[in-house]
Amino acid sequence: MNAEAIDHVEIEILSDPEPKKPKKKMSNKKYLGIWTPILAFVTVLLVGLNWALIEFGTVISTQLGGGVFEVENDPATDGWDTQYITSRFPDREAVTAAGLAVIERIGEGGFILAQNRDDALPLPGPSRVTLFGRGAADPILSGSGSGAVNVRGAVFPRQALENAGFTINEALFETIDEFRRDRENPRGRIAMDNPERSTYYIGELPISLYRQHQGTFATYNDAAIVFISRTGGEGGDLQVSMANWDDNYFPGQHQLMLNHDEREMLALAQSNFETVIVVLNVSTQMEIGDLMDDPNVDAILIVGFPGATGFNALPRVLTGQVNPSGRTVSTWSRDFTANPVWHNFGNFRYENLVLDFPVTLQEQFASGHLITPDAFFVNYAEGIFLDYRWYTTAAEMGFLDLDAAVVLPFGHGLSFTEFGWEVVDTRIGDIDGDIEIDVRVTNTGDRAGRDVVQLYFSAPWTPGGIQKAAVNLGAFAKTGEIAPGDSDVVTLVMGVEDMASYDFRDRRAWVLEAGDYVLTLRTDAHTLADGVAPIVHNIPADVVLNQRSHDFAEVTNLFDDVSAMFSLTPRADRILELQREDIAGTFPHGPTPELFNAPDYIEWNGESFAVAANFENWDVQAHADAFDGPMPAVNVRNDITLVELRGLSRDDPKWDDLLDSLSVQDMLDLLLTGAYQTAAIAAIAKPETLDVDGPAGFSHFIDETVYGMALTSQALVAMTWDIDLAFEIGEILGNEALHMGISGWYAPGINLHRSPFSGRNFEYYSADPLLSGRMAAATTQGLGEYGVYTMIKHFAFNDQERNRKTNGVATWLTEQAMREIYLRPFEIAIKDVTFRVPFIVDDQGNHAEVRMGAMGVMSAYNRVGSVWTGGSYPLMTEVLRGEWGFEGFVISDFNLYPFMNADQSIWAGTDLTLSLDGKHFEDTTSAFARTNMRNATHNILFGVTNSSAMNGIAPGAVIHYTPPMGVFMQIIGTAVVGLLVAGGVFMVTRRVVKNRPTGSVEPLAT
Repeated sequence: MNAEAIDHVEIEILSDPEPKKPKKKMSNKKYLGIWTPILAFVTVLLVGLNWALIEFGTVISTQLGGGVFEVENDPATDGWDTQYITSRFPDREAVTAAGLAVIERIGEGGFILAQNRDDALPLPGPSRVTLFGRGAADPILSGSGSGAVNVRGAVFPRQALENAGFTINEALFETIDEFRRDRENPRGRIAMDNPERSTYYIGELPISLYRQHQGTFATYNDAAIVFISRTGGEGGDLQVSMANWDDNYFPGQHQLMLNHDEREMLALAQSNFETVIVVLNVSTQMEIGDLMDDPNVDAILIVGFPGATGFNALPRVLTGQVNPSGRTVSTWSRDFTANPVWHNFGNFRYENLVLDFPVTLQEQFASGHLITPDAFFVNYAEGIFLDYRWYTTAAEMGFLDLDAAVVLPFGHGLSFTEFGWEVVDTRIGDIDGDIEIDVRVTNTGDRAGRDVVQLYFSAPWTPGGIQKAAVNLGAFAKTGEIAPGDSDVVTLVMGVEDMASYDFRDRRAWVLEAGDYVLTLRTDAHTLADGVAPIVHNIPADVVLNQRSHDFAEVTNLFDDVSAMFSLTPRADRILELQREDIAGTFPHGPTPELFNAPDYIEWNGESFAVAANFENWDVQAHADAFDGPMPAVNVRNDITLVELRGLSRDDPKWDDLLDSLSVQDMLDLLLTGAYQTAAIAAIAKPETLDVDGPAGFSHFIDETVYGMALTSQALVAMTWDIDLAFEIGEILGNEALHMGISGWYAPGINLHRSPFSGRNFEYYSADPLLSGRMAAATTQGLGEYGVYTMIKHFAFNDQERNRKTNGVATWLTEQAMREIYLRPFEIAIKDVTFRVPFIVDDQGNHAEVRMGAMGVMSAYNRVGSVWTGGSYPLMTEVLRGEWGFEGFVISDFNLYPFMNADQSIWAGTDLTLSLDGKHFEDTTSAFARTNMRNATHNILFGVTNSSAMNGIAPGAVIHYTPPMGVFMQIIGTAVVGLLVAGGVFMVTRRVVKNRPTGSVEPLAT
């Protein structure tokens, strides 16, 4: 740069700059426009986060940890024994070891030998075998949903076989395993309550992958073991049409028949192996007529869902180390479409109903995809003729050929030995007494084994009278293991009253009609035992039983509003009831067009019953206005603690004193936050309980760390027909619960196998109410002895999964079908259970013991008629408590849905809302509401205080609660952010005030 340029630059720098304009201050309006939204957003965010943390505190605590409740006993009780219930095992590991052994025994006693052509089984010993079928490497051990279990470490078929000395065709197995691991080869999966996301692929390997290993077959040719699997899951049913799920679909194909790939696989095995064994890894029926007829299928085993270790029983059965003794728990028919249930199972929507319930933000968040204006229904047009009751009755009336229609009868199962039966004594009591039959079972074969003795009864029937099935299971017993040539005597017990039919049309009561009651011993529902004559018991005159000896109140019609939908003659606007005297003319078909419109009212026997109105939101105000009762006391504080009422009767006066002491908030916290817990109430030293899901073992829908051992499916438990083993399962679970701190179990499930396509059949025992009820009662009894209350579910008529939550599927059935079929397993599981309750009896800490009954029931999503079951007073109170004497508490199914009205439920008798803080009572101030809340609280506390939850608590104890660290962090965070917001508001206000315009005031316009 030259000097001239430098001089120029210097001159430019030294010259005076142009004066700057003063910076204009931001107006208050603009300033507020910036800061007001910011402060408002932070405030709303702070409030929203706090609301969410409070409203969803239960679910958050399961993930991040809840607070700590510490019991402080009165020093005066030092040295008292407050461990009311103790485990017989030293630790959880010991319980698990014992439990896994029990699961193996369920397999040993429950696997069913359905076919054994030419004595193909047992194999001579551990063999060289080739495994076929995806299920060989990818077996179904449990279903999905509440029945899901943790199967990590479970025994798979290959491991079980190799452990027993079998040699497996490794090359083919690795191909099967590689195929199933590839995500491009999915097997169907039921997504809970979400048909759009559910899939139903069979997922079997294409035949080409099997054929490439044909050269290895000769080396592992002692037998081909072919696995066929079908899954199940909560919240969805199996497919009645595979049109969209199978590339090789053929007309009429449904999910419960073999598909093209499975048939080709089986044909390949048959063409290469002399011995072909099919293993059905299913917990529902399949159409297997072709398999049973095929001379090249040598043996068929049904193994259910075997849980953690059940497959260890497979090689023992194959080699005869264990003689199979399982029996079917439903009828396996040749053609499912010929079943009267076929046309009335599935997806039926009312066309004239548009539902609109008030929806809270929590419900929208939790279940938005299920909130629809639709209403659905299902018709049980078959009435009492479910499963074997249908087939035996239809055959007796000449409507079908039993042998042609049925492949495996209910109660069927083969053995490696033979048994002979002899009645050695019969004792028949009065009407309120029992029928007892002693049967000597002799092993006439050459292998030790167990047998199942089944007693059926046939009641006198008059055409046009009460509907009656040809045969009904009345009693059963399983022998111990009997050596060849030895015998075992079993006693079959059945109440005389239990042969009564329910007459809902005329006498509105149980009725033993005059005539001969024929008692037959059968090896299955169809087959009379050889050489055993029927036993005939004559009742000379009709006996109307308004109250049977085991009822706690008079029994009469309570569901005329549901029965009214049925007709004995064809009517377009009524459901035609299947009738024994005219099976061809009354055989059920799908709903008529008129039945797709819910009537406003239905008339029956001179009465009018609302239908459509029951789908609307329940009117708590109307009930409160009509209530005529005193306002219950609250907040009358005293020193009574919950444990002091342990062992006392439910109507002991001390209960009133304890309930008087509670506040409204105490009750609300208990009643509305029942998801996997019952809440603590410090005022009465009530601890928080841990309640978990089931029924295939302990699990927790929210907290995946809470898992117990993986039990078998309940269907496999029932396949054992072994009441003692069912009790032992309960004992093992009770001991496991003590070591896991569990007080309640959402199980057992005792809905029935109405249709093979119900996605939840694996969670339920059988198609028969007696078998289901007795299994559930035995397991409940075993758990109760160790202080665990079981929530027997789903009460009631919840026999299909589809549409269960979409405003509750309306279930239409006659009161006879209700009482004889669908309510009976619940009745048995409640009436037949009593367990010990030890308690402190005096001020010296001495113990006494009483016996109490079942303490828990879970209501269902569906409706009885058009009324939600959980909100049905006749069902939840008049039947359950009035007629059956139930004294415990009822919990709803997961209540995330607006049709499940919390005010309605506690009025009806559903006490505890299974909810993650998301439900509210509309009314908490009226005498009506307070009375309902008090009753429900009483029921819950009665169940809890007589459970293992009170272990460690002595009379006079206090409970201290330390909130989780997250609560302190929430408080601190809220305070800090709140102070910042307050500071921001102060600064903004100060600035606005400081910068207000000053000067003369402009004159007003004139």
